[in-house]
Amino acid sequence: MRTRIGLLLALLATAPAIAAADYVAIPGGVFVSALALDGAAARIIIKPFAMRVEPVTNAEFLDFVRMHPEWQRGQVSPLFAGPQYLAAWQGPLTPGPEVRPEQPVTSVSWFAARAFCASEQARLPSWYEWEFVAAADVTRRDARQNPARNQDILDAIQAATGHRPGRIGQHPADVWGVRDLNRLLWEWTGDYAAMFPNADARVPGAGPSLALCGGSALAFTDKNQFALMMRVAALTALKPADAAPRVGFRCVRDLPGE
Repeated sequence: MRTRIGLLLALLATAPAIAAADYVAIPGGVFVSALALDGAAARIIIKPFAMRVEPVTNAEFLDFVRMHPEWQRGQVSPLFAGPQYLAAWQGPLTPGPEVRPEQPVTSVSWFAARAFCASEQARLPSWYEWEFVAAADVTRRDARQNPARNQDILDAIQAATGHRPGRIGQHPADVWGVRDLNRLLWEWTGDYAAMFPNADARVPGAGPSLALCGGSALAFTDKNQFALMMRVAALTALKPADAAPRVGFRCVRDLPGE
């Protein structure tokens, strides 16, 4: 296993499409999701991939819309972004004094998040990839059974309710080297539409894979993951063109050979 992880890290360091400062290698493994699949705990094989160390920032998204004006506020098609898209920005190319460059960008649609990731040869993570990394703390790959850790995350989320996300990096990186997955904001995932209680095909061609029968709480095999339930509820309330002041994103890349 150590040899395999070492090889993955070496591939990450030498691959020209992956910037070592921005992405870290996640070696993958077998993971038991907190979400139920067909009424039972989902045991998932996670393939190795690379994840952005931090969420995409306002400064980075500003650079993106400068280079891709079709994603500027006022220019983007209403099919891909609703009226709340970048609503806190003063103008299409002016975030403004209340929207700091180092803060995570929020109020972006799923379509816009996916386009940003594609612009840097990446994609949005799957739900299971996101959940796999988010299960970690600073010393353990899976810290979900630590009550103090779970309560800390829940307290941080409740304290932030009604406020825009703060500065990135106020908490230490987890064991993978990834920051701010749990406490700072909600994040889009590429397959989030599959978590709907009803498979209403909000994303064309997307079939249901996660069965949230009767609401998110009933779909969790581990009822201690209340903060995760809140995250699922927040995401499943959104359509792909929607935007919300606490919803941002980060990107992932497939590793060479995977």
